[in-house]
Amino acid sequence: MNNINKIITLLLLLIVAQSVIAQEEQLVTAQQQANAFVVNHYSKAYALAQRYGDTEMAISALYNVLAEYPQNDSLLYTLSYLYFQNNKTAQSVLVSQDMLKINPNHLGALELSATGYEKLGLKDKSLDAYESLYLQSNNFQTLYKVAFLQFDLKRYTESNTNADILLKMPEAETLKVYYSDENKEEKEYSIKVALINLKGLVSKAIGDNKNAKKHFEAALAIAPDFALAKQNLEELEK
Repeated sequence: MNNINKIITLLLLLIVAQSVIAQEEQLVTAQQQANAFVVNHYSKAYALAQRYGDTEMAISALYNVLAEYPQNDSLLYTLSYLYFQNNKTAQSVLVSQDMLKINPNHLGALELSATGYEKLGLKDKSLDAYESLYLQSNNFQTLYKVAFLQFDLKRYTESNTNADILLKMPEAETLKVYYSDENKEEKEYSIKVALINLKGLVSKAIGDNKNAKKHFEAALAIAPDFALAKQNLEELEK
């Protein structure tokens, strides 16, 4: 009899355990369904908000999805980009920094961080981000930004070295930049002109006026109406 009672007790315990597991599985499934509903709902809300140009509602919808998936770097990138597009630069940078904690090599996060810091006037942090971005992308225009930021931060040797590297790249022959001409009108120039002018500025900054003059004249030989080089040369000859 005792053995039978023990068997019955074990069976009852097994039935109860199976019942509890089944209930827990149902709860998990119900929670998953609820989460899926929430994500689907706010994803549609986001799409509609974007369609109608309602940025604030789009951001609000993104936050609701992020509440379920806080580590999703695609959602974070979208949020950071939306903030940047709408001139909320500080928020864009904060989000991009959270993205980089999740994925330190996220190119989009590095670019938003670099551009955002520059816009906020934090050139040292911007340079750090651009340098990290260049190491990952080997992009000409990223190194171009690095060279000019290095000059602004008085890192003249590095700036000059990177200008030389850029001038040897094939892109230096084809890429264009926009600067104001002598009539204060935006005009397209070869990127070589800006880089040679940068080398002139570096030479001037370190007191090498002879080479500075040579570089400014070289820039003007390519683009005689390049106002910056002309102005720099005039100041040098005063």
